[in-house]
Amino acid sequence: MIETLDLILPLDASEDEVAWKAAAAKKLGVPASRVTGVRLLKHSLDARQRAVKVQLRLEVAVDVPLPAEIVPTWSTPPLPANARTAVIVGCGPAGMFAALHCLERGIKPIVLERGKDASARRFDLAPILRQGVVIEDSNYCFGEGGAGTFSDGKLYTRATKRGPVARVYEILVAHGAPQRILTDAHPHIGSNLLPNVVKAMRASILEGGGEVRFQTKVVDFIVDGDCLRGVITAEGEEITGDAVVLATGHSARDIYRLLAEKKILLERKPFAVGVRIEHPQPFIDAQQYHLKKDEERPDLLPAARYAVATKIDDRGVHSFCMCPGGFIVPASTENDEVVVNGMSLARRDSPFANSGLVVTVEPEDTDSFSKEHGVLSGIAFQKALEVAAKQAGGGGQVAPGQRVADFLVNKVSADLPKTSYFPGGKSSPLHEILPKGIVRRMQTGLKLFDRKIRGYAGQEALLLGFETRTSSPVRIPRRDDTLEHPEVRGLYPCGEGAGYAGGIVSAALDGMRVAEAL
Repeated sequence: MIETLDLILPLDASEDEVAWKAAAAKKLGVPASRVTGVRLLKHSLDARQRAVKVQLRLEVAVDVPLPAEIVPTWSTPPLPANARTAVIVGCGPAGMFAALHCLERGIKPIVLERGKDASARRFDLAPILRQGVVIEDSNYCFGEGGAGTFSDGKLYTRATKRGPVARVYEILVAHGAPQRILTDAHPHIGSNLLPNVVKAMRASILEGGGEVRFQTKVVDFIVDGDCLRGVITAEGEEITGDAVVLATGHSARDIYRLLAEKKILLERKPFAVGVRIEHPQPFIDAQQYHLKKDEERPDLLPAARYAVATKIDDRGVHSFCMCPGGFIVPASTENDEVVVNGMSLARRDSPFANSGLVVTVEPEDTDSFSKEHGVLSGIAFQKALEVAAKQAGGGGQVAPGQRVADFLVNKVSADLPKTSYFPGGKSSPLHEILPKGIVRRMQTGLKLFDRKIRGYAGQEALLLGFETRTSSPVRIPRRDDTLEHPEVRGLYPCGEGAGYAGGIVSAALDGMRVAEAL
């Protein structure tokens, strides 16, 4: 027989197949000699008690061979000669997965990306880190793979109702992602591995008959009555297709402005802004794994993560994109701003842990910008904070910073603790620069979180500003049935920038869903 079993084992058995077989045999009530094979289906940790346990879901074979493991692959038949075309603007997860799924459905994708390919893009990160100079179309946000390429590569999602999450993981594994993402409860890839994955996905798009064009910035739309026929690039080239999938991500603000200029319907939506909070990783390990003073984290345990959330005066205050063993990086896309974000490598072995700490901003909170900016008031709100961060930092990509303990009492820090943020921080009154409502809620939230994670608001905790690109303040509306824009035929808003996703997996799912609608 073949059985699927859920087991709870001590940590030291987490990688021990002999222990798995023995535990499976005991649960099934058969001799261990009859267990002919086990295969890991799901792996997670339970760190609620001091003795950390491992929770396993195993496929177990008794008296029969274990079926051969199915290795994920991706392939597609040749495109028909009369294949329809989809112009896909943006080569992030939404755009790339839309392109792959278009090929599966016999549609030719033409992917346009303003930035560079992943290999060339890597070299453009040095100026922003070392000289504080942003290359505005090739940076941590723009380029092959989108903002996700140089991030933690977190794949954990609650978007299970939006589509086949497992298929997204399988496609990533088929293109070189570690196979463990199929079994880990909180899978991630790491920014050192993601570039090769997205390059392999690009190769699949090309081999399937699609096109991928880098350094091809869209600056205008070709609109014929109520139908979008194609786009115009910065070089003046007109590229037309049977549909245009707009998957540009939430940092392509020029696209929002273009839509507004063309009188194409947009909507304001909630978003969140705040800071990056950074702690020593050993502190987070000690708190989450209940370690004794000076006790090191066991090798079998990954760098600990956390999630905190509360609601204060009808606004959420929560952690965002937590990066254990990670780095804070500059995510600016223009040279008059400072924006921070987090990333980590596959090993997650940095001595620091960082997370966004953000407060929800509702559309009415940006009304002071509405008179001048209309539906783009949320973007103006974000931009004002980013420019203020640049001015407070004093130049380059130096970020304004404050110790949490000082932030709670509205005091400028005498100095700042060590940080993973390469451009560095400058002591600044974040409590004066941020809007009062955000400061008040963040301060209250920090005090609450300190009760959950003792020392979370301690003297070694650092705040760096500002985390503003959590999601888009604008939604590009679309019909529920066709996923087309309600007023412009042929326009398919897609992914995080359109307001329909919130991370790599949900963006990938939305890309697949839009391609299916096509």
